[in-house]
Amino acid sequence: MKNRYFQKEIETESREKLEENQLKDLQNTIDRALTTGFYRKKLNDAGITSGKDLKKLSDISGVPITQKDELRSLYPEGLKAVAPEEIIRLHTSSGTTGIPTVIYHNRNDIQSWAELMARSMVAAGAGPEDVFQNMTGYGLFTGGLGMHYGAEFLGMTVIPTGSGNSSRQLRLMNDFRTTIVHATPSYLLHLYDQLEESEYELDDLALKKAFLGAEPYSESTRKKLEALWGIDVYNSYGLSEMNGPGVSFECEYKNGMHTWEDAFLLETLDPENHQPVPEGESGELVFTTLKREATPLLRYRTRDISRIIPGVCECGRVHRRIDRISGRTDDMLIINGVNVFPSQIEAVLMKIPEVGTNYQIHLAKDGALDRITVKVEIYSKLFTGDLGQLEEIRSRIRSRLHASIIIHPRVELHEPGSLPVAQGKAVRVVDERGGDS
Repeated sequence: MKNRYFQKEIETESREKLEENQLKDLQNTIDRALTTGFYRKKLNDAGITSGKDLKKLSDISGVPITQKDELRSLYPEGLKAVAPEEIIRLHTSSGTTGIPTVIYHNRNDIQSWAELMARSMVAAGAGPEDVFQNMTGYGLFTGGLGMHYGAEFLGMTVIPTGSGNSSRQLRLMNDFRTTIVHATPSYLLHLYDQLEESEYELDDLALKKAFLGAEPYSESTRKKLEALWGIDVYNSYGLSEMNGPGVSFECEYKNGMHTWEDAFLLETLDPENHQPVPEGESGELVFTTLKREATPLLRYRTRDISRIIPGVCECGRVHRRIDRISGRTDDMLIINGVNVFPSQIEAVLMKIPEVGTNYQIHLAKDGALDRITVKVEIYSKLFTGDLGQLEEIRSRIRSRLHASIIIHPRVELHEPGSLPVAQGKAVRVVDERGGDS
């Protein structure tokens, strides 16, 4: 392990010094938020009129929670804590579940974001010698530009391919000796299928690492991708309201994602009562921006479930690590009264060798009951075409899913490439039960 650092003083400073700086930045962020009508009312109602009202970090518990719906209600104006002429960029969330949220950035915000991304990539072993191919969408989606600016700031050679066009992706990987790619896990699985049908050989590529994000995926999927491509795969975490990527990132030890606590104050709370959960126990991630100037956010509910990993990482970074996202408080499926996270289903599927690189979960009504059908592509190299073998695979998948999620799903087996492939975030769940489910 190289144990390289991008900003060593910040990454390895003492916990005491880090928290001392966090408190100062939190007080400044409160003062900045108070300049907006939205937060002035929320904070004043809570008895907070100045950042100095918070004497210690634990006083954050007296700051009101910020909900996504509140940010949506401000669309399109959004939250602006700087003069309009200072704003140089805005991003919005996808809006796939409603009105999008808007986040503004001034020049300092963009610079800080690029530094966080460069720091993240160095933690995962990247350096100026690498060729970085960015396979995610640009534009309002934060992943593309966030990673791009960070890679350039680090000094890597950047190939801004964007998403899709797999034949071109493979050609550029081959011709320009790409060493690192950034993609969604579902697309990188799909790209491997395309590689097997292409003129290129895996051994001819220079690929060493992949940075994955934008959609949840299991440890089984990571291991499958590492085995298929023969590379190291690094997990990252971000959300558009906290800039996008660059909130948390794995180092080379791949034992949890370091949350950059000089930029984000991290809490794990019980999603029902908003009380802190003990370190090591699962809770909802709640973040407060500490550096962002144009759009400060206080105690923003992410709806993402994870836990803080106890102990100090071998890499020497003091910034605490969060575990892989285990689910969301708002994408949990309730099927005939049973709570199921899509990530549970994926974890099972990706451990079965005969399962290919794409799947979908379909939900529908069968009379008064919910019916779940898991559609799975079969890995072509491990299928001989024998009908008995097909039935054995189907039965094994169904049995293992039942052991994990309790309910009995239907399982459909499909030929490779027959299920829809998303160019952006994969659509894993198709819920046709209607509004009464």
